[in-house]
Order: sequence, then structure tokens, then C-alpha cells
Amino acid sequence: MTTEVNIEPEWKKVLASYFASPGFKKVSDLIRQEYLSKTIYPRPENIFKAFWLTPFSQVKVVILGQDPYHGPHQAHGLCFSVPDSISPPPSLKNIFKEIEADLGRPALVNNGNLEPWAKQGVLLLNAILTVVANAPASHKNCGWEKFTDTVIKTLSKKRDHLVFILWGNYARSKKNLIDVSKHLIIEAPHPSPLSAYSGFFGSRPFSQTNNYLKKQHQKEIVW
Repeated sequence: MTTEVNIEPEWKKVLASYFASPGFKKVSDLIRQEYLSKTIYPRPENIFKAFWLTPFSQVKVVILGQDPYHGPHQAHGLCFSVPDSISPPPSLKNIFKEIEADLGRPALVNNGNLEPWAKQGVLLLNAILTVVANAPASHKNCGWEKFTDTVIKTLSKKRDHLVFILWGNYARSKKNLIDVSKHLIIEAPHPSPLSAYSGFFGSRPFSQTNNYLKKQHQKEIVW
């Protein structure tokens, strides 16, 4: 089964036992049928894009989202991110506002595409990797969560001194998968307009992350 997974080689190796499991076969078969019968986002070649852009050994930071954007042309495999030609959605606009307030300068990217973050070691991971068009959370409980929980637990166990950024109750529910004795967890409300003013704004996750990386003698992220 592992040879059929089109994912970055480091990740394929470290997750080999999961890819060989009945659970992975079940979710892959289900999602394959969904693509054949419905409009699903992102495009199949982008399902594992976050892993291609941020190999296992290069991860410094994990930002956890819930599931992909469900509108046309928005999802491209990175949580909170959209392709170059798409305007940033409200949550991402609020993330950019917090970067400017936190760091005293605009974000590195001048559109909604967060690939430059991913290439610096920020794993932009949705807990659910696919979605039916115009139906948010439609692939909840189809099996993706078991896969991404395995990703989080593997990072926690096999890497040291990572930063896990958990925005909103859903992401914060994954805290128990992370060894807090050797990783930094940054928690805050979700950046969506519904909750950003309840503690996301002013939480300063970007400077906190860079201060931690600096203490660990790692290169800081240019947000």
C-alpha cells in the first residue's frame, strides 16, 4: 500500500506503518470514490501538498486547521492558504492583521498564498484533507482525522522543540497528542471574524514562535 501513496519521501517513510494499515486503505478508497462522483476540493494532486512543501525533517512549526475551503478555486492543500489569484478569506485577513500588529510590519506574502511559510518549515496542516464543494466539514469522520492525528503524534514523538499553533476549539482539542515537555504549544481563539476579537487579536503567536525558535538556535520564520 505504501508504494501507492504520492507523498513526499520522508513522510512516506516515517508514516509507512499507517499507510500499510486497513484504516488508510478505507479512507483512500472512500475519497477516491468521492472524487469520481462529486466535486471535491482540493484537486487530487494537492491533497498532500503541505507535506511536499515541508518535509518531515524540516518542520519547525505546525499550524493546524480543520478542513479545506469549500468554495471554487480556494483550497490548494495548505490550511488557511489560497492560490495567488484568490483574495484572502476573512480568517486569513485577520491573520495578516495580527502579523502586522505583532511584528510591526506587513506579512511577507502580499496575497493569500502561504507557500513561502511552508518552504521555511511551517507545516500548514488541515486535520481533514478534503471537502465536498459548498459543504463544509463534509468529510469529517471519514478517516482523515486518524491520519492527521498520526502525523501530529509522530512529529511530537520523533522531533524536538517544535511549535504547535492551535487556533480555535477544534485545533485545541488536539493538544493531548503533543508532548508539552519538549514542544511549545501556542493556543488562541480562531482568527475567524466570529472569534478574532475574543483573544486572537493580541495573542502575538508570530513573535512567540520566533522567540522560541531563536532560543533553540533555529532560524526564525519570516512571516
